[in-house]
Amino acid sequence: MEFSSKLLGNAVNEMSQLPGIGKRTALRLVLHLLRQPKEQTLSFTSALSTMRTEIKLCKKCYNISDHDLCDICANPNRLDDIVCVVEDIRDVMAIENTSSFRGLYHVLGGKISPMDGIGPNDLNIQPLVDKVKSGTVKELIFALGSTMEGDTTNFYIYRQIQDFGVKTSTIARGISVGNELEYTDEVTLGRSIINRIPFEGSLKS
Repeated sequence: MEFSSKLLGNAVNEMSQLPGIGKRTALRLVLHLLRQPKEQTLSFTSALSTMRTEIKLCKKCYNISDHDLCDICANPNRLDDIVCVVEDIRDVMAIENTSSFRGLYHVLGGKISPMDGIGPNDLNIQPLVDKVKSGTVKELIFALGSTMEGDTTNFYIYRQIQDFGVKTSTIARGISVGNELEYTDEVTLGRSIINRIPFEGSLKS
């Protein structure tokens, strides 16, 4: 694709790096930004720049936050002895939208996937194990997607904490095998959280 302006071409190339955005779609989006009032485009780019430079990870659960503690961890009305283990921020948002869970979260930042070169040390697993060792957690809920990588990650964590007397459960399998939480409807996901089952039982099924 040839451009009459290198500045335009650079913007299109950067935009096309976004997931699901090809060069033609990127060109359409960039031209749309050019047609907008300059203040609106500058506000858009400023929001992206500020997000990238100032956003933080919650020191307690690794959720994305504007502060050292995210709003969920800082909420005194949450049950801090029940921890839901999820893959990333999208899963936190999906579960929160159900209004069915009042505990806290622990965001792993991914799943164990040897094929992709992702091992336990690449994820936020050790801080989770340390939480359990400290004795502050009564129940750990595994809420990773029903994929081979998700099940592998669940089992790895379970093996690390099984001797510390913490209750472990997993979301009920109302969610189809292979589905990711972010694509599950809120009613099904909410029921899966409420009707969670002992993790040991899921190993036998």
